[in-house]
Amino acid sequence: MAKVKTADSKGQQKRGLPEFIEDVQALTKEIQDLYCLDAVPWCLGYSGGKDSTATLQLIWNAIAQLPLEKRTKTIHVITTDTLVENPYVSNWVRKSLEQIKIAAKEQQMPMEPHLLQPEWKETFWVGLIGKGYPAPRRKFRWCTERLKISPSNRFIRDVIRSFGEAIVVLGIRKAESAPRAKRMKEWEAKRVRDHLSPNMNLPNSLVYSPIEDWRNDEVWLYLMQWENPWGYSNKDLFNMYRGASADNECPLVVDTSTPSCGSSRFGCWVCTLVSEDSSLSAMIHNDEEKEWLQPLLELRRELDVEEEDRSWRDFRRRTGGVQLYERNIEGEISVEPIPGPYIKEAREHWLRTLLTVEQQLRRDAPKDMNEINLISLEELSEIRRIWLEERHEFDDSLPRIYKEVTGEEFKDPRPGAGYSLLGSDEWEVLEEVCEGDAMHLELIAKLLNTEYQFRKRARRVGIYDELLKCFDTSSRSQEEAIKNAHFKRDLKDAVSEGNIQKVKQLTIGDALLSEEAKNSSSNDVSLSSNDKDDSIASINWGKKKYKSKD
Repeated sequence: MAKVKTADSKGQQKRGLPEFIEDVQALTKEIQDLYCLDAVPWCLGYSGGKDSTATLQLIWNAIAQLPLEKRTKTIHVITTDTLVENPYVSNWVRKSLEQIKIAAKEQQMPMEPHLLQPEWKETFWVGLIGKGYPAPRRKFRWCTERLKISPSNRFIRDVIRSFGEAIVVLGIRKAESAPRAKRMKEWEAKRVRDHLSPNMNLPNSLVYSPIEDWRNDEVWLYLMQWENPWGYSNKDLFNMYRGASADNECPLVVDTSTPSCGSSRFGCWVCTLVSEDSSLSAMIHNDEEKEWLQPLLELRRELDVEEEDRSWRDFRRRTGGVQLYERNIEGEISVEPIPGPYIKEAREHWLRTLLTVEQQLRRDAPKDMNEINLISLEELSEIRRIWLEERHEFDDSLPRIYKEVTGEEFKDPRPGAGYSLLGSDEWEVLEEVCEGDAMHLELIAKLLNTEYQFRKRARRVGIYDELLKCFDTSSRSQEEAIKNAHFKRDLKDAVSEGNIQKVKQLTIGDALLSEEAKNSSSNDVSLSSNDKDDSIASINWGKKKYKSKD
């Protein structure tokens, strides 16, 4: 029969049904041979989507044809829950894993499902609300490694440590995208056998990709014509994809004129790396019973406002330093500080908004999903710890916000959490004393909380270094800190250019300004003698050298 190319195939040649059946049979034999070849365990990545479902089904059906005495090698079915997945899809995947576990036991299959999650300190909300990371952008894609890659890699490394090596089975396909096809062709040059490539990220492991040459329509053909061996409904999966398509259609390919359902992609509902969560939007649009998910879309859109959130961002990086960059504004270059993490008010706003949306979803969701959690107690506990211990915000606002939104007391699972000699009352007094000076408030709060943290220790070694860090990051006003950053930048450029005249001009000018500031402080007649001493001490305190009494 004639070979035809379709848009769906991404350059692949279209084959007929008999050829596809032959390919499935050949892959079945290949899987059986590879499985029985050695004792190396397999780790199969399963997301619940069409490609990973087809891969698991293909592996399952192949192994099921082996006699029981040959089914000796464990196949770990690993699923990573980022904790910010589309709730409807996440619920689907969890139930699927439960069914896989039951069916594997009944059929004496060597499948062992694992639901993986990122560590609590690495979750999306701990990053955004706790540490103040802005919503992910292409230039600051801080989420993928933490949420998706690290949990699975950590599991696979444990398997490699136990058995020496592992085979990672993935449902990746060349037809997914041009970059994926290019990358897979590069892997082919280093292959040891068909469909088996070296894993560039994990030593002592190989990647097995049995359906890499399948088109989208062939994936659906296999899922619809071959029965799901663990008793889950592939038709429901098909309907879920169809409901996540903008036109509410997901037809099987019956000829070259009909498109296949390959564009529906499920992922994190908070993702700001795409212009819009089209699958979640389509779900809500196509099914009235899913309209309860609408608040997720609204929160995600609020997170995606890149330009307007600059006022919610610190002028310093998270380390406390000011870093400049060149920004193009309507054709003109402006040298500005790189926006840092979200400030306190912004982080509290996102926490309040998230908890409010969670309450709304629990109220409107179907009965089988009305216990939905957008953020866990463990994540809230870690956020609270970061605010108290790393941000030195001893007003401890998280329990207060939690109670205001939920009406319940926050029960922190971390032992000893929340014990402090300072609290919201002291914070309010400090705000009054600082009279609206944000940097002064931050500096004093850091000094007080640093002293408190060292007070709990048996030995206070290192306290002076930590106190000096407080001055390094918080003793200058925003204007002074930015001006100092510009001075360092200009001086560095002058040195690299060998411009001695400019170096002298900058360094002498800086020295004169410093001397002028010093004279201004010493000649201020409005201060009493005691006030003078206190003022000078406050200016030079951070430069003094201390010796431990120990």
